[in-house]
Amino acid sequence: MVTTKEPVLGFTEALVRLAHLVQAVFGDVSREHDLTPQQAQLLCLLMGGPVGMTELTRSLHLEKSSLTGLVDRAEKRGLVVRIRDARDRRACLIELTCDGARIAVQAHDGVAERLETLAGGLPPEHRELLAGVIDGILTEDTSLSGRIWFSPERETGLRT
Repeated sequence: MVTTKEPVLGFTEALVRLAHLVQAVFGDVSREHDLTPQQAQLLCLLMGGPVGMTELTRSLHLEKSSLTGLVDRAEKRGLVVRIRDARDRRACLIELTCDGARIAVQAHDGVAERLETLAGGLPPEHRELLAGVIDGILTEDTSLSGRIWFSPERETGLRT
């Protein structure tokens, strides 16, 4: 009997499929908390403390008008509040409410738990290698494009 091995995905196809998987996990967890994926991302970004609108537009990769609408909807739901920036009275910071903080933690933990489960069968050295490769890609993108994924001092990403 001849057995054939399934072809291994190419690098780019593997990354694209992984991105879709992570988006699907984020979407599933978001729906469980009656959030859109964008609202869940916003709440998770705010877990480290208040953030200015400019930083949020960069981190969420949204135009100002789209971010304003996202924050307006989250504010109407009682998840965030706008507060004045003490350093610049013309600007405001976006901060989680108590309810927003509770939901942010639940959503963050839900995504982390599902991703951990999906990667649970990987040996630790493969997980470390994958994390290092992804970090390298994100760092390269930041240096080329100026896009900010998460700054180290504010990072609330899904760490293992």
